[in-house]
Amino acid sequence: MIPHILSIQSHVARGYVGNRAAVFPLQRLGCEVNFINTVQFSNHTGYGEWTGEIYSAEHIQDVLNGLWKNNTFDNLNAILSGYQGSPALGQVIIDTVKQVKQAHPQTLYCCDPVLGDVGRGVYVLPETAEFIKQHAINVADIITPNHFELGYLTDMPTHNISAILNACAKLHARGPKIILVTSLVREEAPADHIEMLLSCEQGVFITRTPRFEFDHAPSGSGDATAAIFLAKYLQTQNVVQALEHTTAAIYDVFKITHATHSYELQLIAAQDFIVNPSETFSAKKYELT
Repeated sequence: MIPHILSIQSHVARGYVGNRAAVFPLQRLGCEVNFINTVQFSNHTGYGEWTGEIYSAEHIQDVLNGLWKNNTFDNLNAILSGYQGSPALGQVIIDTVKQVKQAHPQTLYCCDPVLGDVGRGVYVLPETAEFIKQHAINVADIITPNHFELGYLTDMPTHNISAILNACAKLHARGPKIILVTSLVREEAPADHIEMLLSCEQGVFITRTPRFEFDHAPSGSGDATAAIFLAKYLQTQNVVQALEHTTAAIYDVFKITHATHSYELQLIAAQDFIVNPSETFSAKKYELT
């Protein structure tokens, strides 16, 4: 099966964040991707200076209307959203998800709640962060928050495994059946490693890889992670296999990015490893007590 995905995210002319970090991995993994850009910037905001604009909700709705007219949603397996730009734009995305699900209930919605990170705090508009927190999460089947976003979305501590699982339980109660927590650093784990945690109906699973230290950490890894995980889940229908593949693929992307001292993810150089990672990182099931 070739998965068909609609990706609604930001776009940059230079570098790899948003759709620039998601669409290529999705295509490299064999997915058919339609994509809508919520913004067009010269580069990501981590550079400190950028040009471009956030597209209006009306513009995005107009593009979506065109997709409805040409029956794009008839064979759609999933909708993936990332950076949303404004609450009005977020509402357009939510309304579209609901409309698609009404016509095609099997279509999944994967929400990457892009709103902040450790060290930077919330870097989207406060009202956008609150919209994602209060509304977007409720209609998602899959969410992929990073460690910081997990705490923000739940207003709960997330310093150890017990707190993290409590936070995941709070989010599950609101709707998402699959939660992938990325860039996880917790008290019980070695400081020189980083983890991903998957919480789903089958249980809780954790993968761990060595951690690379960057002078300036590249942006976009969360966008690429969500895309790879969604693609592999659609292809395998196995969340644990999707977790293991994603962990290994992102590790290779980081390894090559670190070796080249780049501030941008080296997705082109790492493209073969996105499909066939060089190493294996097995997921360990966490036994709930």
